[in-house]
Amino acid sequence: MKYAFLLVIGIILVGCGTRVPYTSQIKDEFGLDTDKQMAKVQFFTSATIILEKNKRSGNQTTDDDGALVSSSNTNQDRIIIPNGTKCVFDSYGQNQELVLRFETGQGKTISFAMREGSTSGKFYLVANWNGGSKGGDISYGNDMYTATTASATAYLQVIRKKLQKTKRKDRVVKGMKV
Repeated sequence: MKYAFLLVIGIILVGCGTRVPYTSQIKDEFGLDTDKQMAKVQFFTSATIILEKNKRSGNQTTDDDGALVSSSNTNQDRIIIPNGTKCVFDSYGQNQELVLRFETGQGKTISFAMREGSTSGKFYLVANWNGGSKGGDISYGNDMYTATTASATAYLQVIRKKLQKTKRKDRVVKGMKV
């Protein structure tokens, strides 16, 4: 009974794939050159991506008693895409970046591309990172958001499985007698 349980656990673990970074090498190895082939691949995020949009408003007036009143309102809209979130290929961008969809809706896509000078070949989150410590500007759902600086480390992952089948046919030869 104990051995049967270990055998079942071993089969389950062998059947599971491991998450690896999606790279240009994997793209070439599996021949993922067309939109149709890319649409069959399940992608995952490697880190949490946080998109923020802040809207502040305020005014300064006087009240009925003649006191000076300053009021301010802040509305914060955050989109959180947790580590390991599934996403699907939507299209190729202008510079051959991958445009991926996390949910349905107009413009609800995020682009990933290889970074210039990167030797890893990983596809990282694309944003306008010129904001410095503020983060990177990114469009999502036809609105402008700021991706947090921690989101800059997010890259694409895929599950890679290795299947090896071996068929063996044994036959014992008994020999011949004179």
